[in-house]
Amino acid sequence: MKGRGFACSRAETFFSGRGESGWGERLAETGRAKVRGKARSGLRSPLLGGCRSSVKFLMSSPEIASLSWGQMKVQGSTKIYKDCKVWPGGSRDWDWRETGTEHSPGVQPADVEEVVEKGVQILVIGRGMSEALKVPPSTVEYLKKKGIDVRVLQTEKAVKEYNALATQGIRVGGVFHSTC
Repeated sequence: MKGRGFACSRAETFFSGRGESGWGERLAETGRAKVRGKARSGLRSPLLGGCRSSVKFLMSSPEIASLSWGQMKVQGSTKIYKDCKVWPGGSRDWDWRETGTEHSPGVQPADVEEVVEKGVQILVIGRGMSEALKVPPSTVEYLKKKGIDVRVLQTEKAVKEYNALATQGIRVGGVFHSTC
């Protein structure tokens, strides 16, 4: 592609960021030019002589900052969760009433669908401090059919596993129950 009198090539830039809201401003370096903006593709940069650049944001999975009985804090969020869902770039309350979830039969495919749609590679399920929350085979099968590795653990162990994966830059998601 030609740009203002000189040849330029398509520049690919990848960003990593954290945050509950998702797409915030990020600063990237494309060759020698710096481009500031939101997640968009095909930006025309005056700094690149009008060349198009492809800017892609790859959000990191936020770490679980703290866990205690009935309380979880997620990095980048001011909210204190009882039960929560986390994914690359965000988190929210896990309200069991939305899907009719109970300790038994437990976590349903509908409970994890939102996190799956965020493009996770691995999903960690925290079953509670005493592992009272069940995870039926149908949920594990649903995740495997989607090509997602699933880890089902007691919640304290699940948080450690999730954080270890998140710090490695893996697109990990999770659903965590912080009581029984």
